[in-house]
Amino acid sequence: MSQPRSSRRAFLKKSASLAAAGAGAPYFFSSAQARAQAANDKLTVGAIGCGGRGSGVGHQAGALGNMVACCDVDSQRAAKFANRYENRCRIYGDYRKLLARDDIDVVTIGTPDHWHTKIAIEAMLAGKDVYCEKPLTLTIGESKQICRVTEQTGRVFQVGTQQRSEYKEMFLKAVVLARSGRLGKKLHALSSVGGAQSDGPFPTADPPENLDWDMWLGQAPKVAYCEKRVHYQFRWWFEYSGGQVTDWGVHHTDIAVWALGGEATGPVEIQGKGELPLGAEGVLAMLRGEKPCVEPNSYNVAKGFDCDMTLPNGNTIRLFSGSNELIIEGELGKIRVNRRDLTGKPIEDLSDADKEWLDEEVRKLYRDMPMQGHMANFFHCVKTREKPISDVWTHTKSVNACHMANLAMLLGRKLRWDPEQYQFVDDAEANLLMRRKQREPYGIKA
Repeated sequence: MSQPRSSRRAFLKKSASLAAAGAGAPYFFSSAQARAQAANDKLTVGAIGCGGRGSGVGHQAGALGNMVACCDVDSQRAAKFANRYENRCRIYGDYRKLLARDDIDVVTIGTPDHWHTKIAIEAMLAGKDVYCEKPLTLTIGESKQICRVTEQTGRVFQVGTQQRSEYKEMFLKAVVLARSGRLGKKLHALSSVGGAQSDGPFPTADPPENLDWDMWLGQAPKVAYCEKRVHYQFRWWFEYSGGQVTDWGVHHTDIAVWALGGEATGPVEIQGKGELPLGAEGVLAMLRGEKPCVEPNSYNVAKGFDCDMTLPNGNTIRLFSGSNELIIEGELGKIRVNRRDLTGKPIEDLSDADKEWLDEEVRKLYRDMPMQGHMANFFHCVKTREKPISDVWTHTKSVNACHMANLAMLLGRKLRWDPEQYQFVDDAEANLLMRRKQREPYGIKA
């Protein structure tokens, strides 16, 4: 028999408070009692951001839990999302009203990138556990903020880098092989992620009635509505994203950082070059808050890029706009992995005993949690209070690497990073660009 909802909710709140009070431990790790106490009751879900990938992860959560609310500044997208749940999903235009509901256990966040950190922080402060799409942050400064609030609140937080859970465990196997030494002691990864769009200039217009344009912009600079700034195309504007460098780049770079042993620090040296369609000066002026936008009104992120990163252990990563795949190589061998295949001679040479070893090591890497998918891992961890497989601490190391790559391209010089001090070494301009001026009243308060 499942326990009463009030009892389960009290259990979740108690376990979160225990985590927040713990000695540096952000989660109340599982026990048999914890698993049994919360295993049978469905979690209530609210989805914030209902278009594109937000719709996808929202419906994944709705299949595992009880979807009771959704929110989008585009009323048409919200209505389309809610229609799947008949009359059980209430629609909101302001996410703060959704967060104010005390009957919601978890939220999914699938908004444009510049809203991720603010909504996630406010959700955690409202007592919700969070599944947020990648890239988690817009700036390096936001990465520090979101880690601090996650630790303070003890909330369970899964980032949507689903290669850590899905695709037949191929990426996990690549991580195990790299970390095992079977490829060699000195490793190099090629994180190849494709290029960005570079069209424009585009006309401006009055926003459609179904879109709250001011709310969509949020803390980003106030500019005239342009249909090429919203929905999927937001990725190609530095105002709201980091282009392909952070969008697809964080997927493969996340696996590369993990596989090469850099998940505790991220890179300490970064350099690179990029094909910036509007040049660097206009972008830098916008990032410094000196002007509201980059002119002309065109996509402005790097169309092509080639960046090198060095980890503290000497392993290196090249992030570039080639085909979509990750290659990891050392003096003993090379493997190639994407969402279709894991190949290379070290794979072909695995004996039956080696394959058993590899499967066992993958289970250990996944910390013996059920391997049923990325959203399922989040729901599992909400109920047991374990740390999800894609937590904010490791993700921010990976997304910061991508932010650093963009900054190195824009500044045109090598950057050195001090992970202990959380700042660039002897580079005041780069440190200034770790944060952005935020438009009121939408700035992040925590």
